[in-house]
Amino acid sequence: MISSLTGTVTHLGLDNAVIDVNGFGMLVHLNARTASKLRLGESATITTTLIVREDSMTLYGFADAAEREVFDIMLSVSGIGPRIALAVLSVHTAAEVERAVATGDDKAFTKVPGIGPKGARRIVLELAGKLILTDHETSDQLPINQGIAWKPQVLDALTSLGWSEKDAEAAIAAFIDHNPRAETMGVAEALRSVLASLGSQNTVSR
Repeated sequence: MISSLTGTVTHLGLDNAVIDVNGFGMLVHLNARTASKLRLGESATITTTLIVREDSMTLYGFADAAEREVFDIMLSVSGIGPRIALAVLSVHTAAEVERAVATGDDKAFTKVPGIGPKGARRIVLELAGKLILTDHETSDQLPINQGIAWKPQVLDALTSLGWSEKDAEAAIAAFIDHNPRAETMGVAEALRSVLASLGSQNTVSR
């Protein structure tokens, strides 16, 4: 199975891209969140999953392994195909999907075009106990271009710990500006570092 691609982006659409890998143009279908991080003419690395059917072989790409895991598991839900699974990841991060399933928040899935109340409830029921992402706290996520891959997950973690989104975003931005290693950090290391910087700010303010 093709589990990742690294190459130059030669075509970029709203929900797909062509990545030139050593002279081979690989068409990859993407969720909107991942597509927005790619840049035409620049090098990118994405994780992928290949779906093989009798009449087609289709490649789907993701920002990291957590997104791919959500996509693969979503396909086990009755009535959910690749198009809807990608739409879910355009609206929600992998962590948000996991949280919605864990808390039984079926309304979160009705925000996705193509999913009604019954479909949303079915997703929560069928994924209960199955969706436990393994790489939220690891450093092996694949970066897209030179972006900060861990920002969405660290932001989610900080807001869940009680910080406002505005304060959390400001703390992350300040940390990135003052830390040249920020781009290479994994989620766990980045979260610990940003939390430490927030703790220092609170101590100074007192």
